[in-house]
Amino acid sequence: MAISRAAGLGLHLAVLVWYLVAVQQNLSVTAGGRHIGAASYGGRWKYLTFINMILQTSFFGLCVLTDLLNLLHQPNKRVQHFTYRIGVLQDWLFTALAFPVGFFVVVSFWLIYAYDRELVYPKILDQIIPTWLNHAMHTLVLVLLMVELTIVPHHCSNRKGGIAVLVTFCSCYLLWVLWIHYISAIWVYPILEVLSPFAMGIFLTVAVLITVLLYIVGEKLHHWRWGTVKLMKKLD
Repeated sequence: MAISRAAGLGLHLAVLVWYLVAVQQNLSVTAGGRHIGAASYGGRWKYLTFINMILQTSFFGLCVLTDLLNLLHQPNKRVQHFTYRIGVLQDWLFTALAFPVGFFVVVSFWLIYAYDRELVYPKILDQIIPTWLNHAMHTLVLVLLMVELTIVPHHCSNRKGGIAVLVTFCSCYLLWVLWIHYISAIWVYPILEVLSPFAMGIFLTVAVLITVLLYIVGEKLHHWRWGTVKLMKKLD
């Protein structure tokens, strides 16, 4: 059973505030020049973790807007149609990007961290980024997504279309990483420095395939929890 719209608004508003605080703290701790990577070409926007934080903030901001629209009186069909379209966008953003990308960030970070943290999060960063902020970026993201999936039903986007959007997103990010290396001769992540061109190609391809797999995992979990959710739920 889904929670009420009022309860959903409270939850989404709390999560949105949390992400806004986390993003603001990320900006503040990396603005002083101590984080050399954030000061180099591409700034924070070369890190998938930061891009994901903006993605999650945008998604939960859209959730708050959707909840408010659904709670407000809707006097005519035009307003109802706008509310419906916003709801569709919310569902699409969750299933196609927010869930699989957020899931991938958490899983890939901690797997590489467990193998050799210097390849993804050098120990020197402990002196710059507080532990709580590290977990906000690399742990709680998945927790909050699982809470969202468990208590709020979403209509899953068409699988082919959703995966196409996700693969396009991943491809654009990988091209961005390669462009940064071409322009500045630096790799965004230390792990890329130790890989041969062939091994890097395999690594990046596997990363994209894992992200696609996580899309399917999210879809399966949602169907297991909610069954088939109709688009018209936003207008009920």
